Amino acid sequence: MPNKLSRRDFLKLAGLASLGAIIPPSAGLAANLLQSDKKNVLIVVFDALSARNISLHGYARDTTPNLARLAGRATVYHNHYAAGNYTTPATASLLTGTLPWTHRALRFGNRVKPELAEQNIFRAFDDYHRFGYSHNMLADIFLKQFAENIEGYIPQERYLLVNDGVVQNTFEKDADIATVAWAREIKRQEGFSYSLFLPYIYEKRKESLIKDAGREYPYGLPAVNLDNYYVFEDCIRSLTEQAIEVPTPFFGYLHFFPPHFPYKPRREFAGAFEGDFFQAVSKPDDIFTEGDSPEKLGKWRRYYDEFILNVDYEFGRLFDALESSGVLDDTWLVFTADHGEMFERGIQGHTTATLYQPIVRVPLLIFEPGNQTRRDVYTPTSAIDLMPTLLHLTGHEIPAWSEGTVLAPFGESSPGGVFTVQARNDPALPLVTASVALVMDNYKLVYYTGYEELGADTERALLFDISADPEELNELSLTKRETASEMMNIVRQRLDQANEPYL
Repeated sequence: MPNKLSRRDFLKLAGLASLGAIIPPSAGLAANLLQSDKKNVLIVVFDALSARNISLHGYARDTTPNLARLAGRATVYHNHYAAGNYTTPATASLLTGTLPWTHRALRFGNRVKPELAEQNIFRAFDDYHRFGYSHNMLADIFLKQFAENIEGYIPQERYLLVNDGVVQNTFEKDADIATVAWAREIKRQEGFSYSLFLPYIYEKRKESLIKDAGREYPYGLPAVNLDNYYVFEDCIRSLTEQAIEVPTPFFGYLHFFPPHFPYKPRREFAGAFEGDFFQAVSKPDDIFTEGDSPEKLGKWRRYYDEFILNVDYEFGRLFDALESSGVLDDTWLVFTADHGEMFERGIQGHTTATLYQPIVRVPLLIFEPGNQTRRDVYTPTSAIDLMPTLLHLTGHEIPAWSEGTVLAPFGESSPGGVFTVQARNDPALPLVTASVALVMDNYKLVYYTGYEELGADTERALLFDISADPEELNELSLTKRETASEMMNIVRQRLDQANEPYL
C-alpha cells in the first residue's frame, strides 16, 4: 500500500512547483544576463498589522521581540501611513506609488484602472527578475493584473490547504459560475448539493488536512475567507527558500495574510497574553460605531496581539534564513503592512469609514545591505513613498507618474503632508462619499463627506494633535480653528482636483 502523502510532503511539492514559477525554464540563460552589482529588493507585507499594536513603537504588550532585535540594523519609520484603510486601495497604492483617488481601485475587488495598469512597481523594475505572492485574494488581484511584468507570479491557492482557487483558475473565463457550481456540488452551500458522492470526498479530504495541521493551532487553522485554510509557517518557509534561489538582481513582493482576521496563532503564541494586566484606553463610541462592547473588543485584541507575536517570530526566521544564506548582503529588505486594525470606539477590524491611527498608521522598517546601525525617522511618511525610494536606492529612474517622494534619510521628503483616502464609490464617478485624512507635522485632520451617519451635516472634520495626543481623545477643530481651516482647504482642494476628471 503506498505511503500517505502528508501535509508537509504536499507543501514540499507545492514549493517545488512554486520554484518553477519563480524560476522559469529560461532562467539559466537569463541569470547570466541579470547578474550584476545591482542590489536585490524584497518587500514583505503583513496584512492588517497596526503600528499601534507593536511593542517596538511603545505598545504595552511585548508583541514584537524579534522586530526589536532586528531594528538595530534598520531605518525605523515611526509615523508611517497607509494610503487606504483596507487591502484594495492600500495595496494598489503600495504597488503604484499613487493615491486611491488616482489609481481608482476603491471598491472591494477593484483593479487599478486599465489605462494606468502599466504604471506599477514591477514594470519600474523591468531589468530585474520579478516574483510575487499573496495569501489575500484582494492583493492577488493586482498581481494577476500586473502579471505581464512578473516572471515569477505565484497563484494564491498554491499555499492554501483547501480552496476554491483551483476551480476559479481552471475556469478562468467563467470563474463566478464555476465557483457557484463548486459550492453547490462540493461544498453543499446552504445545506444542499446536487451530488451525494462528491461532497463526501471533499469533506473527508478537508477534514484530514485540517486535522493534520490543526493540532498546532488551538484556536483553529487560520483561513482566508471561509475555509481557504493555510499554514503560515510552511508558506513563509517555502517562499524564503525560493527567494534564496532566484536569479539576481531580483525584485520580490510577498504579501502574507497574518495577522488579519481570523486571528489564529500557533500554539506557542496562543494564550501568551491571557490574564495579563493590559488595559486598553477607554474611548467613546464613534458615529460609525458597530456596537461592539469593550469586552468583545478586548477579547479580539488579545487574539490579534497573539497573532502579531506569531508574525514577529516568523519574520525573525525569514530574516535569519536570508542572512545565513548571504542573500541579505545584497538585498534591500522591507517590512511593512498594507493597513492596520482597530479595537476601539465600538469598532473591530478595518472595514469602516473611520481613519483613526490604529487603522492608518502602519510599520515600516527598511534594512540596508550590510548596515549594522539603527536610524529613526519621525516625520510623517506615506506608503506611496516606498516605490520611489526603492527605485532611487537601486539606481532606477523614478517615473513621472509616481506621487510619492524619496524617504529620509535617503532623500528629502516632501513637506506637503501625507494623505489616506477611503471611498467605496464607483471608480468611474466622483468621490462624493469619502473619508480623507491629512497628516502635517504634529496634526492630523480627518474629513468625512456624504455619509448617512453625518445626519443633516454634509461634512465633518476632526483635528488631533497626534504627537501630544496619540490616542486621539481631544478633538481640536474648535480650539485650533486656523489650523483646521488651513488643512480643510488643502483636503477640499485635492479632492476637487481628483474629482474633476470624473464630473
